[in-house]
Amino acid sequence: MKIHIFRLTPRKDLRGSIEEYAKKHNIKAGVILTCVGSLQKAVIRMADENITKEYNEKFEIVSLVGTLSTTDCHLHISIADKNGNVYGGHLKRGSIVYTTAEIVIGEVEKTTFSYEPDEQTGFSELVVKRELEQASF
Repeated sequence: MKIHIFRLTPRKDLRGSIEEYAKKHNIKAGVILTCVGSLQKAVIRMADENITKEYNEKFEIVSLVGTLSTTDCHLHISIADKNGNVYGGHLKRGSIVYTTAEIVIGEVEKTTFSYEPDEQTGFSELVVKRELEQASF
Protein backbone atom coordinates (compact mmCIF):
# COMPACT_ATOMS: atom_id res chain seq x y z
CA MET A 1 0.00 0.00 0.00
CA LYS A 2 1.23 3.45 -0.93
CA ILE A 3 0.45 6.27 1.53
CA HIS A 4 -0.56 9.82 0.56
CA ILE A 5 -0.62 12.60 3.16
CA PHE A 6 -1.76 16.17 2.56
CA ARG A 7 -3.23 19.13 4.40
CA LEU A 8 -6.06 21.40 3.35
CA THR A 9 -6.07 25.05 4.37
CA PRO A 10 -9.04 27.23 5.37
CA ARG A 11 -11.92 27.65 2.93
CA LYS A 12 -11.09 24.54 0.84
CA ASP A 13 -13.90 22.16 -0.10
CA LEU A 14 -13.14 18.91 1.76
CA ARG A 15 -14.77 16.43 -0.63
CA GLY A 16 -13.88 18.39 -3.76
CA SER A 17 -10.24 18.59 -2.69
CA ILE A 18 -10.08 14.85 -1.98
CA GLU A 19 -11.58 14.11 -5.41
CA GLU A 20 -9.11 16.49 -7.09
CA TYR A 21 -6.18 14.91 -5.22
CA ALA A 22 -7.22 11.41 -6.31
CA LYS A 23 -7.40 12.52 -9.95
CA LYS A 24 -4.12 14.46 -9.85
CA HIS A 25 -2.24 11.53 -8.29
CA ASN A 26 -4.07 8.87 -10.35
CA ILE A 27 -5.35 6.98 -7.30
CA LYS A 28 -7.42 4.17 -8.83
CA ALA A 29 -8.21 2.49 -5.50
CA GLY A 30 -7.91 4.54 -2.33
CA VAL A 31 -9.14 4.35 1.24
CA ILE A 32 -9.27 7.13 3.80
CA LEU A 33 -7.00 6.06 6.65
CA THR A 34 -7.62 9.13 8.79
CA CYS A 35 -8.65 12.76 8.70
CA VAL A 36 -8.54 15.32 11.49
CA GLY A 37 -9.42 18.97 11.30
CA SER A 38 -12.38 21.27 11.36
CA LEU A 39 -15.20 22.54 9.17
CA GLN A 40 -17.02 25.85 9.09
CA LYS A 41 -19.75 24.44 6.88
CA ALA A 42 -20.84 20.81 6.50
CA VAL A 43 -23.06 19.39 3.77
CA ILE A 44 -24.19 15.88 4.62
CA ARG A 45 -26.69 13.50 3.01
CA MET A 46 -28.57 11.49 5.59
CA ALA A 47 -28.47 7.69 5.61
CA ASP A 48 -30.77 5.98 3.08
CA GLU A 49 -32.46 9.30 2.29
CA ASN A 50 -32.44 11.91 -0.43
CA ILE A 51 -32.31 14.53 2.33
CA THR A 52 -29.17 16.67 2.41
CA LYS A 53 -28.59 18.92 5.41
CA GLU A 54 -26.34 21.95 5.57
CA TYR A 55 -24.78 23.00 8.87
CA ASN A 56 -23.19 26.44 9.17
CA GLU A 57 -21.13 26.54 12.35
CA LYS A 58 -17.72 25.38 13.55
CA PHE A 59 -17.23 21.59 13.82
CA GLU A 60 -14.41 19.22 14.65
CA ILE A 61 -14.00 16.34 12.19
CA VAL A 62 -14.11 13.29 14.45
CA SER A 63 -13.98 10.73 11.65
CA LEU A 64 -13.87 10.44 7.89
CA VAL A 65 -13.98 7.04 6.23
CA GLY A 66 -14.51 5.79 2.72
CA THR A 67 -13.26 4.65 -0.63
CA LEU A 68 -12.17 6.73 -3.61
CA SER A 69 -10.84 6.55 -7.12
CA THR A 70 -10.08 8.86 -10.01
CA THR A 71 -13.75 8.75 -11.04
CA ASP A 72 -15.75 8.94 -7.78
CA CYS A 73 -15.72 8.45 -4.05
CA HIS A 74 -17.95 7.19 -1.24
CA LEU A 75 -17.20 9.10 1.96
CA HIS A 76 -18.90 9.14 5.37
CA ILE A 77 -18.14 11.84 7.91
CA SER A 78 -18.83 12.42 11.61
CA ILE A 79 -18.55 15.94 12.99
CA ALA A 80 -18.93 17.31 16.52
CA ASP A 81 -20.24 20.75 17.49
CA LYS A 82 -19.09 22.90 20.43
CA ASN A 83 -21.35 20.93 22.80
CA GLY A 84 -20.08 17.53 21.67
CA ASN A 85 -23.19 16.69 19.65
CA VAL A 86 -22.22 14.46 16.72
CA TYR A 87 -23.76 14.49 13.25
CA GLY A 88 -22.91 12.23 10.37
CA GLY A 89 -23.72 10.84 6.97
CA HIS A 90 -22.47 10.99 3.38
CA LEU A 91 -19.98 13.84 2.86
CA LYS A 92 -21.06 16.11 0.01
CA ARG A 93 -19.33 18.90 -1.89
CA GLY A 94 -19.64 22.28 -0.22
CA SER A 95 -18.23 21.12 3.13
CA ILE A 96 -15.70 23.88 3.85
CA VAL A 97 -12.53 23.60 5.95
CA TYR A 98 -12.34 25.98 8.93
CA THR A 99 -8.72 25.83 10.19
CA THR A 100 -7.22 22.68 8.68
CA ALA A 101 -7.89 19.17 7.43
CA GLU A 102 -5.07 16.63 7.62
CA ILE A 103 -5.84 13.70 5.34
CA VAL A 104 -4.11 10.33 4.97
CA ILE A 105 -5.08 8.10 2.04
CA GLY A 106 -3.93 4.54 1.48
CA GLU A 107 -3.62 3.61 -2.19
CA VAL A 108 -4.29 -0.08 -2.86
CA GLU A 109 -1.86 -0.99 -5.59
CA LYS A 110 -2.75 -3.15 -8.61
CA THR A 111 -6.44 -2.50 -7.91
CA THR A 112 -9.13 -0.29 -9.43
CA PHE A 113 -12.32 0.86 -7.73
CA SER A 114 -15.39 1.87 -9.73
CA TYR A 115 -18.91 2.69 -8.64
CA GLU A 116 -21.61 1.08 -10.73
CA PRO A 117 -25.41 0.87 -10.49
CA ASP A 118 -26.59 -2.06 -8.37
CA GLU A 119 -30.10 -3.37 -9.14
CA GLN A 120 -30.46 -4.83 -5.66
CA THR A 121 -29.75 -1.60 -3.73
CA GLY A 122 -30.74 1.01 -6.30
CA PHE A 123 -27.46 2.87 -5.65
CA SER A 124 -24.07 2.99 -7.32
CA GLU A 125 -21.96 0.51 -5.38
CA LEU A 126 -18.26 -0.31 -5.19
CA VAL A 127 -16.81 -2.71 -7.75
CA VAL A 128 -13.25 -3.92 -7.09
CA LYS A 129 -11.04 -5.02 -9.98
CA ARG A 130 -7.60 -6.47 -9.27
CA GLU A 131 -4.80 -6.77 -11.80
CA LEU A 132 -3.78 -10.36 -12.36
CA GLU A 133 -0.25 -11.18 -11.33
CA GLN A 134 1.87 -12.10 -14.33
CA ALA A 135 3.91 -15.22 -13.83
CA SER A 136 7.54 -14.80 -14.87
CA PHE A 137 9.55 -17.73 -16.15
